[in-house]
Amino acid sequence: MMGMRRVTWMAAIVLAIAVILSGCGAKDAGAVVKELNEVVSKMESYQGVGRMTLHTGQVPQEYQVEVWFKKPHYYRISLTNDKKDITQIVLRNDEGVYVLTPHLNKSFRFQSNWPDNQGQAYLFQSIADSILTDKDRQFTAEENAYVFDVLANYQNASLVRQKIWLDKKTLQPQNVQVTDAGNNVMVSMEFSHFEFNKQFDKDSFDMQRNMTASMLPTAPTMLPKEGQSPAAEGEQTDGGKQQASAEGEQTDGDKQQASAEGEQTDGDKQRASAEGEQTDGGKGQVSAEGEQSDGAKGQASAEAGQTDGDKQQPLVFIDPAYMPEGVTQSEVTEVKLGDGKGLLQRYSGTYHYTLLQSKPVDRSVSVLPATLVDLGYTFAVMTGEDKKTLIWTYDGVEFRLSSGDLPAEEMVAIAQSVQDQSAK
Repeated sequence: MMGMRRVTWMAAIVLAIAVILSGCGAKDAGAVVKELNEVVSKMESYQGVGRMTLHTGQVPQEYQVEVWFKKPHYYRISLTNDKKDITQIVLRNDEGVYVLTPHLNKSFRFQSNWPDNQGQAYLFQSIADSILTDKDRQFTAEENAYVFDVLANYQNASLVRQKIWLDKKTLQPQNVQVTDAGNNVMVSMEFSHFEFNKQFDKDSFDMQRNMTASMLPTAPTMLPKEGQSPAAEGEQTDGGKQQASAEGEQTDGDKQQASAEGEQTDGDKQRASAEGEQTDGGKGQVSAEGEQSDGAKGQASAEAGQTDGDKQQPLVFIDPAYMPEGVTQSEVTEVKLGDGKGLLQRYSGTYHYTLLQSKPVDRSVSVLPATLVDLGYTFAVMTGEDKKTLIWTYDGVEFRLSSGDLPAEEMVAIAQSVQDQSAK
């Protein structure tokens, strides 16, 4: 009898241990979500490196992505186009949010709470938040990863769901696949390295350091004219009484302002708006909106974009692949922009808008009321309220899409369709 009791107790102990071990190896969704929430709350910083592939065009486009984050709000996102060997950086520090294009020595700075409330497939906060907030999340466990299928929260409304792989031991992101309504993978982000609580140098999020350190020797550089140097970030004229605006809009109390192209007329008494309305009768200045320069009444010249004495490559208009239904376009015209030239096309019909293309000017722009827009292949800046302008650079060209009635989602669709288009 005693022997049977001893066997029974031993069997019970073995069974209990088996149950405990089994429970430890098979966490449910609730346990993983709770652990993920703890990781987010305790996280001080991280570094992520990987490859993002966009399937939004006819040919998949690949980009190297590196993300740095440090509490409370320091970000550095580096996006490199492998084929063109061009890097763009988004930086957030105590001074604001920057969009840096180092090979053009160009920067935008504006006040923004980015990336709050804007999902990004390469940001751990966005990945974790989408898992934590979706009460209808789907969960499975693989050999080395927990997999969540949740709603997507992106600027592009066509991206509706995302599948996220998290490392079982560390909950570090391994892979993210974002799909459309037809369950087609449109964006994939595969991390090759991820490290929580990464130690960064004191000046890792400094604008000037990132502009200097990210210069690519193989990329074309827009050189300043002889005797000139690139404008310092936030540099002001006339004792700081004026401020450059990317849209050329005057702030309260400002009497004069630099034009949208960063050029001022004699005495700084006039300014050109992004849409080309002239002040003071428009004396001595041609607007950016479409006043034609001499000899530019028909098709734009192949030499557009060359400044006086400069030997830059000719600027040829890049026609977006997408145009909203019911919209027609005019011929491309050549316009004068300070000392340089640009190419402008007007669109009319269901919506009215203009697309201005020019060689980026070597400059920095002061703080703007603007929104950062992730186009996938590059970053853009949206300015204005009633009349909006979307500004971005691609393949050595600066684009300015402006409209008073074109919806923001249509503006983004047009900008995204420029990717991988040939100049015409």
